[in-house]
Amino acid sequence: MNELLPISPINASVLIALLPFLAFLIQAVLGKTQTSGNISLVAIILSTTLSLFWVFPAVWNHDQQTLKLVWFVIGEYDLNVGVLLNNLTVLMQLIVCIIALPVHIYSKAYMKADPGLHRYWMFLSLFCFAMLSLTISINLFQSYIFWELVGFASYLLIGYWFTKDSAVQANKKAFLVNRIGDIGFLIGIALIYSHVGTLDLTMLFGPSGVFNPSSLEHGQSLVIDTDASWRTWAGICFFLGAMAKSAQFPLHIWLPDAMEGPTSVSSLIHAATMVAAGVFLLCTIFPLFNATVLLLIAIIGTLTAISGAIFALGQQDIKKILAFSTISQLGFMMVGVGIGAWDSAMFHLGTHAFFKCLLFLCAGAVIHEMAHLKKHRNLEFDPQNLRNMGGLRKYMPKTFLCMSIASLALAGFPLTAGYLSKDSIVVGAFEWGAYHGGWHMIIPITLIIVSILTAFYIGRLIWKAFFGNFRFADLLNTDHTMREAPVLMLAPMIFLALCCFAPAFSLQPLDYHASWLMQGLHVQTAYPAIPSAHLYIPVILSIGAIVSWFIGWKWYTQREYPFSTGNKLVQLANNQFYLNEFNEVIFVNSIKRLSGFLYFVDRKVVDGLTYLFTNLIQSIARAVNWLDKNVIDGLVNMVANSTYYLGHLVRHVQNGQLQGYLGFALTVLILGFLYLIIK
Repeated sequence: MNELLPISPINASVLIALLPFLAFLIQAVLGKTQTSGNISLVAIILSTTLSLFWVFPAVWNHDQQTLKLVWFVIGEYDLNVGVLLNNLTVLMQLIVCIIALPVHIYSKAYMKADPGLHRYWMFLSLFCFAMLSLTISINLFQSYIFWELVGFASYLLIGYWFTKDSAVQANKKAFLVNRIGDIGFLIGIALIYSHVGTLDLTMLFGPSGVFNPSSLEHGQSLVIDTDASWRTWAGICFFLGAMAKSAQFPLHIWLPDAMEGPTSVSSLIHAATMVAAGVFLLCTIFPLFNATVLLLIAIIGTLTAISGAIFALGQQDIKKILAFSTISQLGFMMVGVGIGAWDSAMFHLGTHAFFKCLLFLCAGAVIHEMAHLKKHRNLEFDPQNLRNMGGLRKYMPKTFLCMSIASLALAGFPLTAGYLSKDSIVVGAFEWGAYHGGWHMIIPITLIIVSILTAFYIGRLIWKAFFGNFRFADLLNTDHTMREAPVLMLAPMIFLALCCFAPAFSLQPLDYHASWLMQGLHVQTAYPAIPSAHLYIPVILSIGAIVSWFIGWKWYTQREYPFSTGNKLVQLANNQFYLNEFNEVIFVNSIKRLSGFLYFVDRKVVDGLTYLFTNLIQSIARAVNWLDKNVIDGLVNMVANSTYYLGHLVRHVQNGQLQGYLGFALTVLILGFLYLIIK
């Protein structure tokens, strides 16, 4: 391809990021006149083409390529901006492009006739620009800038339907929770710069970087001690940033609410790109983490995986089931990082991008038709509630097939991509647990349980939505019936369904080691392989998935559901163990009370003391002013007046008239005689 268009991978990568930004600017200028989305679509098509044919083949399994430009100078250090191309960055860039393209095509039909469509395309292009720029940033500060821009663009997209109060509350919640993580990211940057003096990713984490154990072999004179306390805190701070962005427990609370945005937005942002940014960040800076931080990451990832799966079990909203599924799968990825197998984490990130994006697009197609029925029949029901569905495979067979394929991949059935990537993490966790022994085995055991629960809740979604009888079947007639999704929605779904199969990632569908992705990102782990685990763990997971689907079929299609509608456990899962209420009481209300107390202190104490001192000083000033005017000035004026009066008297005596002098002498003489007589 380079022979047809001689362009370097560096320049092509810059174009990949700038094309969506150019589309954003054009649409911002054109405003409401541009609602077709063609500008955004063309931009992402060109970006995907460049990534797929010009950048990825030229960099994958080849030497790293960089471009550095001086931005500004701090003392003796030049802060650079630029591009970093290696296996990890070009893989992430390609995933973003390949997921964004079908979402753009899908949106042409899904968002048709929306009154704010010009804003949708503008925000979507801005998001793609931010995410694509984040993937190839060469230093941590540059990454932070685009990290924040990704958050801002997602804020706009989540609150796209800003006339809905729930959407407004959701985007504010997402924005505020992510600010918690962003503070951690920023502190981590400050710690690294203050101790190392550089933010360049190649100088920090490259083959000769200061955090790379093998850097001494490349002539590096400075290697940071893994037990340094500041290094631990820096790792925790960066992980805090990833926890918020990638919705890790307990900072996951924003992601389910973020489903208030359009389903196509949910598909792009919350299944494949934005939430994956945290995992990508941890993989990028992986050499920074010591054993303490890695263990923390593994524990939090496990808690996230199990809690997300349990919460998904009790949901009735089809999008919220997928949202909690995303949270759970992100927990798997974090465990991959925590056990040192970040290549497995990226592998699962890649496969998850396809099947979760497809799940959301299929859910969007179902919601699309349910909303049309609601509008056409003037009904009042929730088009996203599974209780209002059932039997949809009769009306939407292609959507049913695509969603079933994606569900099988999520459940980890053999011959799917999800089977390969999930096994790579679970098997790796088992080997890691066996190597460390003791309580560490809790993590792989928990992941096995989560995998089985995952199969159950996604099977539950399929059984309830597509099997049984459609609740509103009696309202369907020749005038209005449930229809298959239009071609512009089906085509992207079919493409993503094909990518859910194992051959898209490995020609050996039962061996994740043979995957081109795992071979390109190969990571040498400290723990030894256990050959038997590669056999019996996949078997356990596969049997567990099959049994889970069978139980789901018995419960939800054969009407053998064992729990009552008011079951406490179901309600507990549906309400996320009342975590939002807990946060409301402990954090929100506490902060409100603290704010009220501080307001009282400010108004009554601080302002009261200020007013007291002000009045006191004013009183003192008034007293001093009176003293100055009536005492000091009075004495001065009295002396002056007395002198003036005496002078006035003397002036009358010294007038040059003899009779005056005689009169004065006589007066003095008389006064003298009077004095002598009185005395």
